[in-house]
Amino acid sequence: MGSSSGARPKLPIIVAVGLLIALAVGNVIATHAFLTEPYPGQNDFMSRWEGVRSYWREGLNPYGERASANIQERIYGRPAAEDEDPGYFAYPFYTVFLLWPLAYVGYAWASAIWMVVLEACLIGTLIVLLDLFRWRPRPWLLGALLLWMLLNYFSARGLILGQPGLVVAFIQVLALWALSRDRPWLAGGALALSTLKPQMGFLLVPLLLLWGLRWRRSFVVSFVVVWGGLMALSFIAEPSWFGDWIDQIRRYPSYTAFGAPVWIVVQHYLGAGDVAEWAINLALYGVMLWAWAGVLVQGREERLMWTVVLTLTITHLSAVRTATPHYVVFALPLIFYGKRLAARNRSGGTWIAALLGALFVVPWVHFLLTVEGEFEHPTLYLPVPFLVLAVLWLTRRMWWRAGPILTGTEGSVAS
Repeated sequence: MGSSSGARPKLPIIVAVGLLIALAVGNVIATHAFLTEPYPGQNDFMSRWEGVRSYWREGLNPYGERASANIQERIYGRPAAEDEDPGYFAYPFYTVFLLWPLAYVGYAWASAIWMVVLEACLIGTLIVLLDLFRWRPRPWLLGALLLWMLLNYFSARGLILGQPGLVVAFIQVLALWALSRDRPWLAGGALALSTLKPQMGFLLVPLLLLWGLRWRRSFVVSFVVVWGGLMALSFIAEPSWFGDWIDQIRRYPSYTAFGAPVWIVVQHYLGAGDVAEWAINLALYGVMLWAWAGVLVQGREERLMWTVVLTLTITHLSAVRTATPHYVVFALPLIFYGKRLAARNRSGGTWIAALLGALFVVPWVHFLLTVEGEFEHPTLYLPVPFLVLAVLWLTRRMWWRAGPILTGTEGSVAS
């Protein structure tokens, strides 16, 4: 009797896990049959996958000329021309460990699996954010949020390209959630894995590590262990990888059409040059460091979440290069504001649905009206991060009143 009653609570979990696995497998099979087999694509994933395959299957340095030639053959069926993206591997070497299982299946199956992984990351990002801010929207609104999360322009473009940035955004959000739930070991490990795309976290990682040194040292230890382990394995497997990677990073601006939003405004449109770009970036960094000082020096824990989102926003404004699929991370402030709108207004759900509709339609229309061949228009990079920056500044006290979301119980919405 005792053993059977103890087993009952586990049965629904086992059934749920089984259904999720069956759904994922069915999704992979359908994606392969109707998308990735007849219509090969996902070039952002292609470069990583072929580099990983070349390493594990052929023993090649993924940054070397032969691996690069393999990547270009996959993409173009020939070597890349001078005015074409050479498709370099261009990711930290430990990518070969994270994608290792996919090196042993054909590209159509690998890209089908990858697309389902990205879909799961988008859904996971939404679920984690809802729990982070303790928001339980009504079922119809939850359904609208899920559809928006999968189909909005930035998510959809990420799925089409196979953009690893969708995975990184999920891992960053997971790290924040783990900190809010006092799981520093999970948080540190997740933050370490998020360095898969350093340009998405080159400001967030030092902020959280500096904060951790003061408040959550086990979080810092976890980061160091996981990241240090990945780096050590990388140097053991390919001793020259770091220099080779830096060399490919240095070449990156030579074949990318546009830089980050600040670069687009200052250099592409205004033609103002490097000095003006750096002046604006330094001004942004000055605001960011002021916010950091409030948390790290003055100990204002209630400002940490706002400072994190501000840091992410400035990251995507000022990085050497960003990509519009990276903007899925801005679902973070959307959920924060959505919860408050729902709590303060009886018709809040309707207003949120209208907002989701606008955030869905406007970027897609913007894209369709401005697309040039296969390329996004540079103006697509601009509205979201600049708008988020302005809204964050204007509503900063709303975030501060919410309480120390990452370090304790969130304060009252109405406070």
